Amino acid sequence: MGQLAREPRASTWLAKREAIQRLAHCGPDVSCSAAPGPREHLVPEPRGEPEERDWLALQFAGALRPRETTELLRAGRDPREILARIATGDLPSPHWLLRAERALAQQGAVLLPWGSTGYPPQLADLSDAPPVLAVRGDPGALAQPAVAIVGSRAASAYGLDVARRVAGELAAAGVVVVSGLAFGIDAAAHEAALAAGGRTVAVQACGLDRVYPAAHRALAGRIAQSGAVITEFALGVAPQRAFFPLRNRLISGLSRAVVVVEARERSGSLVTARHAADQGIDVFAVPGPINAPNHVGCNRLLRDGAAPLLDTEDVFAALAWPAVPRRTNAKPPLSEPAREILDALRHAPASDDALARRLDRAPSSLAPPLLELELAGKVARGRDGRWHALA
Repeated sequence: MGQLAREPRASTWLAKREAIQRLAHCGPDVSCSAAPGPREHLVPEPRGEPEERDWLALQFAGALRPRETTELLRAGRDPREILARIATGDLPSPHWLLRAERALAQQGAVLLPWGSTGYPPQLADLSDAPPVLAVRGDPGALAQPAVAIVGSRAASAYGLDVARRVAGELAAAGVVVVSGLAFGIDAAAHEAALAAGGRTVAVQACGLDRVYPAAHRALAGRIAQSGAVITEFALGVAPQRAFFPLRNRLISGLSRAVVVVEARERSGSLVTARHAADQGIDVFAVPGPINAPNHVGCNRLLRDGAAPLLDTEDVFAALAWPAVPRRTNAKPPLSEPAREILDALRHAPASDDALARRLDRAPSSLAPPLLELELAGKVARGRDGRWHALA
């Protein structure tokens, strides 16, 4: 698909952002839950090159009409022209746009319009490519080879173990891990990629100034430090059920392969797999017991032609990507949290909850050091669901 004849330039945005950062006094929260008054409507008018607030306005009005909006961008239309054609309701007020610019600056976030330098090439050719992406973190992470790992929010211990192992090994090999920041498999994949020293990308179904679920705000911050948190929705937009299928097409679109670890019969992960199949992207599914509800979706994917994932090397082979050799000799020293967990397990095996109580720590904080120990061959989860020390 051809590029725009006139590429939107971002050079003026950076200078403006620095000035905004010096002048900004409001917090980063930008809410668009209240519609702007009729006298505050943004009126498109002829100007020079599009500015950041033009793209903010286009994101506000065009996120739910990506096919139509991006087709107009492909045709070389200016965002102000597009706004005049697609806007049927209220447009953001000048006051909202100013606050949004300040919020982006305070978060260190950037906008990537379709056709601009840095817009993910994997997404650019989608018929419903997002007209504008908001990125918190490193936009460069979006152009690197990536694999999506998705699955059940109410994941089993088996599913979490598989997600951590696969994500950790992919990240250690330099592959970016993409997921949706949800509870369960998504969070396990993000955490494991970070614990392995790799990069991960979280795709949200809400504005960039929000985090859903809210309990993952700290995780989102850690992801943005080395990878990226992205969304096609305007600042202040709250997550809605209808937004998640839209989000899922970006998870698959950013990736060279999609791994579904666990999925019930009606799972959002299956939507991601369908998007991947439509986009010509390899789909892997982790096999599971035929009588386990969490595995119905994966087993049906396998029946319908998805590739079985029996080892991370299956994904490496599909990507023609060199796997990280399994270390047998010199290993890096364990972190302090990992040593504390290993000492506790040497006294007696423990489940996640029991181990958290024993160490007086939140269960969620144990995932990274447990993955570290598991990859080092120091611990393993037994058939009873408890962690056992191996060394």
